[in-house]
Amino acid sequence: MGISRSSRHKRSATGAQRAHYRKKRKFELGRQPANTRLGPKRIHRVRVRGGNFKFRALRLDTGNFAWASEHTTRKTRVIGVVYNASNNELVRTNTLVKGAIIQVDATPFRQWYEAHYAQPITKKGAKAQVAASGEEPTKRSNHLQRKLEERRKDSKIDPLLEQQFVAGRLYACISSRPGQCGRADGYILEGKELEFYVRKLRSGKQKHAHGA
Repeated sequence: MGISRSSRHKRSATGAQRAHYRKKRKFELGRQPANTRLGPKRIHRVRVRGGNFKFRALRLDTGNFAWASEHTTRKTRVIGVVYNASNNELVRTNTLVKGAIIQVDATPFRQWYEAHYAQPITKKGAKAQVAASGEEPTKRSNHLQRKLEERRKDSKIDPLLEQQFVAGRLYACISSRPGQCGRADGYILEGKELEFYVRKLRSGKQKHAHGA
């Protein structure tokens, strides 16, 4: 039996069984879920209604993630799935779906920040820079110096985000649909949303610890 999206098999609002007066139709078909996992990129092209194509990602390991407060987007490596509101099984199996909370590599964002503001992103990095200050400093024009100083006025980042930069991993949310468009793109979690998911992850760990 093929997968069907019709509601002919469902009971009516009053509970009556509907009469079977026709077979399944092509326009009511459904397909198997993609269950996109972490791994070297593997995408299948699926021909769909109207001669269009969907891109069914079976394995993905990178994506484009936006850092909204800094108005920048970088391609980075997906490390793993840490939380999914719908099903813990999707976390255990590292399944990439829309709305999944994942960890991504912080390196591309750290490199961009340090190039853009010409200063380290974390206190640890600042100490390392002071230790290496014996080296010859980079020569900059007065214009560039003024430009950097102007930028640095708005260079403060969230303490929670700073902790993640120290660890080298950022929490992000997938906002694309890997099984439909073949991509795992999203955005870096910040502010209230980040606080919410950090709380969720901590409470989940505590539950597991008590269960053990």
